[in-house]
Amino acid sequence: MYTIKHNQQTNILEIKNSESNVYGKIYLDQGASLQELTLDGKSIIQNLNPLSYETTYASSILFPFANRVKDGIYSFNNESFQLETNQKEENNALHGFVYNKTFKVIKTEELKNSASITLEYEETNKTKGFPYTYFIQVVYTFKNDMLSLSINIKNTDNKTFPFTLGWHPYFISDNLYKSSINLDCKQKLIIGDRNITTGTEEVNSVITLDIEDEQLDDCWVLNTDKVQFITPTYKLNFESSVEENFLQAYTPPRKNTIAIEPTTGVSDSFNNNIGLQSLKPNEDYSITWKINIINN
Repeated sequence: MYTIKHNQQTNILEIKNSESNVYGKIYLDQGASLQELTLDGKSIIQNLNPLSYETTYASSILFPFANRVKDGIYSFNNESFQLETNQKEENNALHGFVYNKTFKVIKTEELKNSASITLEYEETNKTKGFPYTYFIQVVYTFKNDMLSLSINIKNTDNKTFPFTLGWHPYFISDNLYKSSINLDCKQKLIIGDRNITTGTEEVNSVITLDIEDEQLDDCWVLNTDKVQFITPTYKLNFESSVEENFLQAYTPPRKNTIAIEPTTGVSDSFNNNIGLQSLKPNEDYSITWKINIINN
């Protein structure tokens, strides 16, 4: 049986099953981010101490833009906008607006073989850089060997707005040096100064990326939604419900840890239009990302 406990003092949700081989921890005050995850008895997402959430954006939901907007400047529908440049060292706007917002618990379901949690955040304040209102609903579903994250965005404004969407989880390997990522891709992004996309290059269709000593901060345009992270102790399969997918991989300054980030756009999508979409008033956009663990 699955149980969901809400610590009102810390505003943290804990999810686990009676066999203790599934565990999750969701921080409602940090954008409904999943800070810990165990599937099928394997710890795959952990607290990144001593790294802070403010510098890692660990497991944060990235909206209305994933990654960066150069100088925080972009144009849309013949209007120019200036976002806050919250990444001071690069003078970029980084990872959107909801990573530090408080989500409300709308519904929970505890079953024998699964648990689900529905969370919501409504933005009613328009900012100078993004003068639109919107509504976000997030649904986490836990099963013994699977986690799904479903996100629905609704434009509650009277104007169309641009957006990309991403998820920023960090995964743990017993030995990252001996781990790898398998992906089917058609292009790799060329990343220039300040981690801004400057173009693309053609790559082989199927890639096995042996991590070894690589210091990654790379992004690929995928042919399919299927991605696999292989470690000495488990394999992790990624899936997406949409057709156009991108994958960012980043190795932080923490041993045996890697960010594997599914996104619908890339750095500076608001200017280069790679993956950029728009949402009309009263329209919705939905996506589901799934990860499935297989023990080696």
